[in-house]
Amino acid sequence: MKELVEVIAKALVENPDEVMVTETENDKTITVELRVAPSDMGKVIGKQGRIAKAIRSVVKAASSKENKRVNVEIVQ
Repeated sequence: MKELVEVIAKALVENPDEVMVTETENDKTITVELRVAPSDMGKVIGKQGRIAKAIRSVVKAASSKENKRVNVEIVQ
């Protein structure tokens, strides 16, 4: 999941070098934290959070094969 979020985020932002994705895994939950440059935060979140919701939807669809719940958090 980490790679998927990283590819999507790097395609959206102007500073792809500053994209950092970390992944932590518990029993049945994977938490993916996405960090971008402050100037790119709006591009990743989108108007009314639409892009953030779309990223979460894609990751959720990809994680359904693994039978694990994935949370995507956008961190400043």
